[in-house]
Amino acid sequence: MNENSIRKVVEILTEAIKQWEEPVVGVVARKKDPYRVLIATILSLRTKDETTTGASHRLFARADNPVDILKLENEEIEKLIYPVGFYKNKTRTIKEISRTILDKYSGKVPDDIDELLKLKGVGRKTANLVVTLGYKKPGICVDIHVHRISNRLGYVNTRTPDETEFALRDRLPMEYWITYNDLLVTFGQNLCRPISPICSRCPIYDHCDRHGVDKSR
Repeated sequence: MNENSIRKVVEILTEAIKQWEEPVVGVVARKKDPYRVLIATILSLRTKDETTTGASHRLFARADNPVDILKLENEEIEKLIYPVGFYKNKTRTIKEISRTILDKYSGKVPDDIDELLKLKGVGRKTANLVVTLGYKKPGICVDIHVHRISNRLGYVNTRTPDETEFALRDRLPMEYWITYNDLLVTFGQNLCRPISPICSRCPIYDHCDRHGVDKSR
């Protein structure tokens, strides 16, 4: 797949995803608050979007900054974010992240990927989301959907999400870096699913190598 092809894919998907709900972290990002993006992303890990949406709304209605988060007891945060996956561990992570942001970064979420990676529980996916959605700075967030679909298209040939991120940094036009994640996550949740993707309704079927697709609908 060449640059013209990926541009066409992005163009088609930009229109196609309008029929589906936006990923929860993208909705949170409308507040233009990097702290909310960071915490919502932590909540979303290994959790369905609808569950993350409810948990984020409940938590941020009670506390949406590190100072107020640290005023809450762990048990209260656990009740607010339940039933997200690993809610007890995430509660401890949220408290520790909030304390570090106050103690080390004067209450401001870092806008640098390397600094974000120093925070407890923050991997490259989360760090890139905070940079792109929280600060509107260039970055490429790669989750399972972005990794799977980029390989399925034949645009990259990688084994892990981290490898996909760096491959995309080399190939993907920078103008798409911030939006690429939202496009592929929405597409992956609704049509280009991990098992038996709905290829019969795929708007980019003619641009896809269907690499690794053994069964489809």
